Amino acid sequence: MQAKASQTAIERVMRSPLCLGATIAMFLSGLGTSAAAPQIVLFLVKELQVSLPAAGLFYLTNLMAPIAGYLVGSYSDRTGNRLGLFRICALAGFAGWAAIAMASDAWMPFVISAVVLGFSGAAASQVFAALHDDISRNPGGNDDSVVAIVRMALTAGWVVGPVLGAWLAAQYGLRTMLWVTAACFLLQILPLGTMKVIANPKAAVDPLKQAATSADWRAMLPLLAFTGLFILVYAGESIKYGFLLLYMEESLHIEAGIRGAVIGIQPLVELLIMPFSILLGRRVAFMRLMAVAAGCAVLANVCFALWPDVVGMFAGQILMGVVWGIFAALGIIVAQRLLPQAVATASAIFMSSTALSSALGGVAGGLGVAVIGLPHVFLLPAAFSALAVVGLLVMAKSISLDRDKSVPNAQPEPIGRV
Repeated sequence: MQAKASQTAIERVMRSPLCLGATIAMFLSGLGTSAAAPQIVLFLVKELQVSLPAAGLFYLTNLMAPIAGYLVGSYSDRTGNRLGLFRICALAGFAGWAAIAMASDAWMPFVISAVVLGFSGAAASQVFAALHDDISRNPGGNDDSVVAIVRMALTAGWVVGPVLGAWLAAQYGLRTMLWVTAACFLLQILPLGTMKVIANPKAAVDPLKQAATSADWRAMLPLLAFTGLFILVYAGESIKYGFLLLYMEESLHIEAGIRGAVIGIQPLVELLIMPFSILLGRRVAFMRLMAVAAGCAVLANVCFALWPDVVGMFAGQILMGVVWGIFAALGIIVAQRLLPQAVATASAIFMSSTALSSALGGVAGGLGVAVIGLPHVFLLPAAFSALAVVGLLVMAKSISLDRDKSVPNAQPEPIGRV
């Protein structure tokens, strides 16, 4: 049954147990992950006496996430069991963070993160695959906006999480904070209850096996190319969070409160931009709008590198808010449309690629600071994003990303009524 044409996206989310449950689950996922992410190095150093250089290597354990994501995604596409795999991955997240909270030896968090938490990251991709399946069966004129609302909940969790994590660590200790993260992974199972969204397993195939047997990788190439361009843009985030605060404190001598405001304005702008990204993308084409976003990333990093005062820092962060307001809303939708015959695999490949971008940014940032120093190291992510602009424009000309043709003559509707 198709969604009622008179319903706004917010009404569809509120009236659908799956969409509402997914929204709550994604908020909890973002909340738990982002609460622990900024504190994990501090935990390793203070609680387990790991040296600071060794603790910094913890993030390299995330490189297992794309492999785990592909394995989960391809199995999901073969079996069609989206939410069953989501629950398994969420339980893996609970077990992994609980084990880290109880860790007594320095090696334990590294092994747990590489082996267990890599699979927990695939939970979100399975939720978005389930949403895609459900929307395909019950299409409406604002399907993309429904997905955007669920994606906004994940972003909102990432806005609140670091603040919650810092407060918990200060008030109750780092191990307690990690237990709260584990609890968030467990609690995200509850909003979706025992619901089932089963894709057609007969139509679901492993795209890599299909490519190997036919000697034709062309079906996978657009998704892989798009994910690679996303990695180029996202690599700037690890460089920025590694060095921007240091630069503002030691070189620009900006007060702590102002530094916090500079960092905090990006997610605020991101949340404000996301509801409009879908509407604008329908008018100018998703891929072209993402090329514009990558261009904003170029300008943002140029601000960090060449505008050495607080105004330049605010300008750069506002531009980065625009970047991620667009990519966060459109990225998962574009990835699924580039591999429509295997949406779980597409979701997993795209959403786990942040681990690769963090590694690229970490290596580039470390080498860049050593060779060209601060603040000129920010010219490196500017160059990466410039390459992404070119690549996205090329893809925009060569690939059509039409809206779901199962909704004939569907007109775009606002996310909510004014």
